[in-house]
Amino acid sequence: KHATHTTTTTTTATMLTMLLARSVGSASLQTKAASASASTLRLRAACGARLPQLSSSVSLQQQEQLRPYGTPASEQKAAEKNSSSQEEGLPTDYRKHWREAPSWEKRYGGGRHAFPDWIEHLDRKMFYKIGFGLTALTATAGVGLGATSFAVVGLPTALFWFIGLRDINQTQHTIRRNFPVFGNIRYLFETIRPEIRQYFIESDDLQNPFSREQRSMVYQRSKLMTDTVPFGTRKQVYKPGFEWIHHSMYPTKVDYQKVRVKIGNKDCLKPYSAARLNVSAMSFGAISANAILALNRAALEGQFYHNTGEGSISRYHKQHGGDLVWNLGTAYFGARDKDGNFSPELFRSTIQATPSVRMIEIKLSQGAKPGSGGILPRQKITPDIAEARGVGFDRDVISPSTHTAFTGPRGLILFVRRLRELSGGLPVGFKLCVGRPEEFASVVKAMIEMDHYPDFITIDGSEGGTGAAPLEFTDSVGMPLVEGLTLVHNLLIGCNIRQHITLIASGKIISGFDLVKTIALGADVCNSARGMMFSLGCIQALKCGSNRCPTGIATQDEELQKGLVVEEKWKRVCNFQASTLRNAFKLIGAVGLSDPVDLEPEHIIRRVSEHRVMSYEAMFAKTTPGELLEPGNTSPFLREALAAAKSYGELHC
Repeated sequence: KHATHTTTTTTTATMLTMLLARSVGSASLQTKAASASASTLRLRAACGARLPQLSSSVSLQQQEQLRPYGTPASEQKAAEKNSSSQEEGLPTDYRKHWREAPSWEKRYGGGRHAFPDWIEHLDRKMFYKIGFGLTALTATAGVGLGATSFAVVGLPTALFWFIGLRDINQTQHTIRRNFPVFGNIRYLFETIRPEIRQYFIESDDLQNPFSREQRSMVYQRSKLMTDTVPFGTRKQVYKPGFEWIHHSMYPTKVDYQKVRVKIGNKDCLKPYSAARLNVSAMSFGAISANAILALNRAALEGQFYHNTGEGSISRYHKQHGGDLVWNLGTAYFGARDKDGNFSPELFRSTIQATPSVRMIEIKLSQGAKPGSGGILPRQKITPDIAEARGVGFDRDVISPSTHTAFTGPRGLILFVRRLRELSGGLPVGFKLCVGRPEEFASVVKAMIEMDHYPDFITIDGSEGGTGAAPLEFTDSVGMPLVEGLTLVHNLLIGCNIRQHITLIASGKIISGFDLVKTIALGADVCNSARGMMFSLGCIQALKCGSNRCPTGIATQDEELQKGLVVEEKWKRVCNFQASTLRNAFKLIGAVGLSDPVDLEPEHIIRRVSEHRVMSYEAMFAKTTPGELLEPGNTSPFLREALAAAKSYGELHC
């Protein structure tokens, strides 16, 4: 019964299609009608029932009318014969009207849009055929055309044989062994792929890791060029992830007397007044001497600080006298004995010999590779690097993944106190990429119990990273800046110790909006590394670890360094830093505020879906001073972290 109804419906559809085809004379509709008729016959055969034929419900006169114009009755009968043959399970001859598809289309069709893999024919057999052909051509040229023609043809032939035989005999690359000479095309394209992608394919807003729009903004500001954008935003404002700031109907002007931040608590004898944007940690060795000179001169002229990175203080850091933050890592470069352990005497002597050091930063981890150490191969150690780091030339230099001068939360706070005393009262803090919340909470617990606090804490987001690292650590370890900064900020407020500690943030901060957003989330000061590199002339060639940086920044090659002219580049760094701050303060004024400290997470809005937006205040927990020290309702995440810190502290404090 169901089959009868289905077939009747299909028959009706067939009739309508044929009538429409007759009326408009459409060949495509005629084809569809024939296909529908064949479907009806197949359904009848599958059901095994004597269902009504089209002819039983339509008269002969009506069938004649349904036949498309220009179709002879003989052809109509032939079509009916083919249909009846199909119903009986016999092969039909309709395929003879179709053109046979070429072999490559059969192989690469089906919507994959692939191009024929012609290179598979250029295998070893083809190599020998071409090689012997070139050899015969060379011999002919030598006999009939003279020595000049022989040389013109013979040199390419010899080169062809040399490359091909070398490819066949090498054992590292399968492609080159199987496809001599021609297999090298793959590696050629693979080599130039980043440049092709960057210059011809990549869109202006694709951040890998920084977009062309971001880089152009830095270049324009560092050169004091016009950085305005015509014809509106290029951003997809309704795409999840888009962020903006709530402005006020009554804009104000920022008090420029409040643009600097005092770093140093009650135990600090020499507090430091820091700019809101500074140079983040980049070591001498990772970047060149000329890059260090340009950055430090810019820090001097622009009145912001320059973080030395883990590679310690080199002669190039001292030359211009710009303010320095000495980054003291796990290898204690510049303050280590011959066994690699921390040396208080060397630390004190370095401080006394470098009056431009304004703060000390203990590096626990960094965003590029949190939880991982490093190695400096001995072949990369130059006399200048050896002098700065206090190492020799006879062995590789290892940076452990953890410190040997202290262990546990209490040990960290005691080490902070020790460095403050050795430095004569300079501000001392530590830097980390946040990982397990209970571990940081245990450090907070130790601060409260010991009533001793670092002067600052630097939060490095996992998206940061001028340091080379394994892909797993770069992509899959550590909290991004937003989550890490929010956690630390709220823990310090909830434990009522935020007033003792300055928060410094780093991680892809490159524009005025980045700066404002980070301050709104709790940071007092921001650092930028790659933004400063772009202002030096970095083109994001992604060759930082090859010692072949084309701009002379991330290399120790003296010839490449000559391209970086210090007297020109320091001005660009200074311009970029000042322009970014100026635009950040304009944004703060647009919000209706006169002081950056008044920024709150509620001012920053993020689109979380196509039809929903949320402020950062609604997205993340917010604590009140002392809230976590008293029983009551608060964020389960923060309270669980603090509770876990108690048991963690019992084991490690």
